[in-house]
Amino acid sequence: MDRDDTTLRVLSTSDLAGLDISLTDVVDTVEQAYRTLAAGKSDNPRKLTVKPADGHSVSYAMLGRDGVRNVVAIKTSYKHGLAESRERQHYYTTLTIYDDITGLPVAMMDCSRIGSLRTPAVSALLARECAAPDASTALVIGTGTQGRLALPFLLTSLPKLDRLLLSGTHPDGIAAVRAELARHFPDRDVELVSDLKAAARQADVVVATAGAHTPAAIEADWLRPGATAILVGHGLAPSTLHRADRVIATSEAQMQVTGTDMADADGNLPAVDLELPVIIGGVSKARTTAEQRIFAYNSGLVVTDITLGHRFAQLALEQGLGTEISLWK
Repeated sequence: MDRDDTTLRVLSTSDLAGLDISLTDVVDTVEQAYRTLAAGKSDNPRKLTVKPADGHSVSYAMLGRDGVRNVVAIKTSYKHGLAESRERQHYYTTLTIYDDITGLPVAMMDCSRIGSLRTPAVSALLARECAAPDASTALVIGTGTQGRLALPFLLTSLPKLDRLLLSGTHPDGIAAVRAELARHFPDRDVELVSDLKAAARQADVVVATAGAHTPAAIEADWLRPGATAILVGHGLAPSTLHRADRVIATSEAQMQVTGTDMADADGNLPAVDLELPVIIGGVSKARTTAEQRIFAYNSGLVVTDITLGHRFAQLALEQGLGTEISLWK
């Protein structure tokens, strides 16, 4: 993005809601972030965390650099009212991007839509890399934001999936999943399942996106040989991790921090066999036999937010979105 001054383009929630970007574009952009990281051209330091003693809020700061796009960015995340119900919590996340060639600012934006698209794109990449060659049935657990976007992204990366299953209990959420699928793939439909165990036995790919209070918990022996189970939120029992033939993670370090609810009785998590950037980079394959049951852990890396955020900034400029402000004048 050519810049000749220090004007900053600010992209609000409503600006980004109106931004037109295809699912393929999102997946390709996120994949590029992993390839660049695997090639050693990007930097993704560990996040900084601040949490008061009473636990009423949590804050994160994440700095990173994309070495192909040549941009540096800082992501911040702040959530207040952790003990409150979701509707009473306050959550703000921003991304500020700088051009590392010109040294000038690119944009500052609300990061919520970036996260809502990046996460299912990562799940789709995990499914593409980990699924058995003949995978045909996908099961999604949960109907929140990630549940609603999971199936369209899965079909983008695995177009040969011919059966789509959904486990959910909220009528509005189920309707939203169907609507989102119809918007992107109008010729496809999803089957609502009531017997989670039976559905798991039929699924080649399971994506667990449910909230923390879900009663759903697929056990390891419910999974068929060759199945891939991807954890985004909740919906998988710890046995699916501890008894997996292969364990894949976007980041083993992050899994050790954020995956503690999957620990065994001694508080331990198994070692990760491979990280997704290495697989995307072509160094190793996630699956070595068709019969392996694979557990995949999806946690965010700031380089994916940066790359997708920069793509948003490019499209926003093309589509005339955002407000230019002279912050430093």
